[in-house]
Amino acid sequence: MTVMIGVDPHKATHTAVAIDGSEVELAKLKLRASKRQSVQLLTWAAEFEDRAWAIESAAGLGYLLAQQLLAAGETVLDVPATLAARVRVLGTGRSDKNDPNDARSVAIAALRAPALTVVRAEDHVSVLRLLAKRNLDLGRWRNKVCCRLHALVAELVPGGIAKEVVVGQASELLEASSRKGPPRGSGTAWRSSSSRTSPISMSKDASRGAGSLPR
Repeated sequence: MTVMIGVDPHKATHTAVAIDGSEVELAKLKLRASKRQSVQLLTWAAEFEDRAWAIESAAGLGYLLAQQLLAAGETVLDVPATLAARVRVLGTGRSDKNDPNDARSVAIAALRAPALTVVRAEDHVSVLRLLAKRNLDLGRWRNKVCCRLHALVAELVPGGIAKEVVVGQASELLEASSRKGPPRGSGTAWRSSSSRTSPISMSKDASRGAGSLPR
């Protein structure tokens, strides 16, 4: 008898439910997501010798857990969230993702679905792809921060600057702008913008007169 163990993964916790071929619930477990999550699950499921795991969104929130179970020699199936939702609707009349029967619905979906994707262990190419994606994300974030900083300097310095913005240059420009004061005719708008976006001037004002209020 093959026991199907459905897992509903979340960021903080995972819920697992084991059912037999007749969809009878045999055991259930809720554990915290931690470094020992796979060990705890395998220890709990040790009594079910002939078993298979069904994880909802094994390529999403359940990615790490699925890979850990594969590394331990387990069989893991990927259950799409839409398929599990259909089982929840048929079983309870609700499609609410927070339903306590989510894990059981995943197990039933894996037990009755004609064909599901068997999760494969990731190779070195996938690891390199993750590293390359992280490098691209860091580059995009740096460009975004530089563009926002350049736009800020253009508001404080007439005509902006002709060179590339670097951290030291931006700090000097912001500090010089705070010493010179607001340009003529700018009124309150410049003061509010300067106090909001110039952390250097704010820290200096706080150190000179902590506790004093403007009149």
